[in-house]
Amino acid sequence: MTQHIGIVGCSAEGASLCYRTICADGAALLGTHAHPEVSMHTPSLAGYVACLERGDMTGVGDLMLASADRLARAGADFLICPDNTIHQAFDYVAPRSPLPWLHIAEIVALEAVNRGYQRLALTGTKWLVDSDVYPQMLAAHGLGLERPDPAECVEINRIIMDELVNGIFTPDGVACFQRTIAHMKQAGCDAVILGCTEIPLIIDDTNSALPTLDSTRLLARAALRRAVSDG
Repeated sequence: MTQHIGIVGCSAEGASLCYRTICADGAALLGTHAHPEVSMHTPSLAGYVACLERGDMTGVGDLMLASADRLARAGADFLICPDNTIHQAFDYVAPRSPLPWLHIAEIVALEAVNRGYQRLALTGTKWLVDSDVYPQMLAAHGLGLERPDPAECVEINRIIMDELVNGIFTPDGVACFQRTIAHMKQAGCDAVILGCTEIPLIIDDTNSALPTLDSTRLLARAALRRAVSDG
């Protein structure tokens, strides 16, 4: 028996990539076509965006907790959220949750330590880049951090929210991320966090100036390991 994974979804593209990774990679651990039981709940992205735009982290947390309650009733054993930005509410959510969680930034930080990286570039929404989600977690593991400059943050945020979350992938969007990553490589970074769960849909090790830490797939695979080892 394996544990039942609950996915607290936010944006469709990131949540679906996480779900597909769990299902596709499950076979390597469990046999052909096999994967742990998975349930997902996703309220409207508009609700999350409205809370983020007014800086309402309690509202973000309440949306996450509503999903957590539904997933607990569906039989999930633990929860993951394939959205970096809304992890800003994690400290509010965790003690109120009916189930335990994996933290996406901790999974990324542990992978960075395992690979021997020391200073990480961060890409993601402006809300994420301006937050303490990654600085606190990376510092706790002795890792440094570099953010994009303000103009880069604004353009990356536009690409994520206007394009990637809507399944729109353009050469100009790819080029913007590539320039930003190359700039942070020049600033001394040795790897880049793909800190929005849609970024891996356009950026990976084949077109990035830095090795990538794919938060979406790293979280999915950590959930798989937990489901199998604790099952």
